[in-house]
Amino acid sequence: MGPPPPGANDWSCIPSAAHPRPVVLVHGTDMDMSSTWSTLSPELAGQGYCVFALDYGMQSAFWDPSYVAWGVGDIADSADELSEFVDAVIATTGAPQVDMVGHSQGGVVARQYLKFDGGADAANPDLNKVDNLITLGATNHGTSFNGLQQLFLAAKSLGLPKIISEQLLFGTAGSQQLIGSPFLSKLNANSEALPNVKYTVIATKFDEIVTPPERTFLNTASGSVDNLWVQDECPTSKATHLGLTSDPTVASMVYSALDPEYVAAGAPACS
Repeated sequence: MGPPPPGANDWSCIPSAAHPRPVVLVHGTDMDMSSTWSTLSPELAGQGYCVFALDYGMQSAFWDPSYVAWGVGDIADSADELSEFVDAVIATTGAPQVDMVGHSQGGVVARQYLKFDGGADAANPDLNKVDNLITLGATNHGTSFNGLQQLFLAAKSLGLPKIISEQLLFGTAGSQQLIGSPFLSKLNANSEALPNVKYTVIATKFDEIVTPPERTFLNTASGSVDNLWVQDECPTSKATHLGLTSDPTVASMVYSALDPEYVAAGAPACS
């Protein structure tokens, strides 16, 4: 993996009584932990959280094998990587559970981990390894990638090899996040939320990647789910998809989801 963001991956960190669960940060497609969490990670650490982040889903570009991108591999494989990372965090810190914040694909990787890779135990929820999952612009119900889905379908209709058409949308993970993909159909089958996991799903009306942006929201009938617009907290916010990881209003929403007793020092800034 690459270098962690400031405040993250201090493996000597001992969770406090005030913040007993480490926070694991999961970046999105064609991103990395350092750039994605450069704002949120040090702020969480400054509040006394043990913060951990990872890079996952590495693939070399088919046009240049020396170029490495993160968050573009098969999402199921990425969830396996996340599972190993969380086990290491739990073993090192001694905490029985973690909380997670996932941006974009990171929210889907986290949900895949919860459902299929041991993050949650539907038969015995007391054994869940995750207590809170907070997603920022997650591609939970797929996206058109602002029209790029049509490009992908056009490439397939022209008979281009699968690997080429997938690379048009940031690798295998890109095609898995398209509206109606078999991967998402399986992930969302039956219940979208699992017992004893609290889901906070944050969206911005100016999301140019998750299109339409409301496709991020989970079914509230399937568990403990709060679907929130940034603009409900800050009507003037113009937060974009990438801006969700650094927007002060979003940060305040994340802190409140992690700690119900959190009280911001004044009203969150609107931008």
